[in-house]
Amino acid sequence: MYLVKADVNQVEKIVAMSIRAFETDVNVGGAKGDCPPGFDSMEWHQQMAREGHLYQAMIENDLVGAAIIFPDETNSRIYIGRIFIDSVYHRKGYGIRLMECIEKKFPYATEFDLDTPCWNERTNAFYKRLGYRIIKIEDGFVFYRKKN
Repeated sequence: MYLVKADVNQVEKIVAMSIRAFETDVNVGGAKGDCPPGFDSMEWHQQMAREGHLYQAMIENDLVGAAIIFPDETNSRIYIGRIFIDSVYHRKGYGIRLMECIEKKFPYATEFDLDTPCWNERTNAFYKRLGYRIIKIEDGFVFYRKKN
């Protein structure tokens, strides 16, 4: 797997994949409609692409997932705003590979931060398994950090 910045031409496929991925959250503690803001928005994903925050997760020529990444100005602290794997690829290790790709993409980063809803059993277990530690719980979200 490798990461490549997405441009606005790829957004339609990424949004369709985002919808499929986040609609599965009802299987892990979410209610119908418990999806992140903008998960189904062409405009929001286009803005993320224009700003250079939208990345495609590729295996050969196949789009399998995506990430929204916000590095600080020095690339030493990275905020992972969102990751998702197309639902057809769930439970096959691609999420782990995507997180590894993100961490390798920013070799000078000393901290990776992210958050996920408290109710999402799947993502909370996933981030803990990858070595992320809880730094706070607030407003229905668990905030994680991993230090290198």
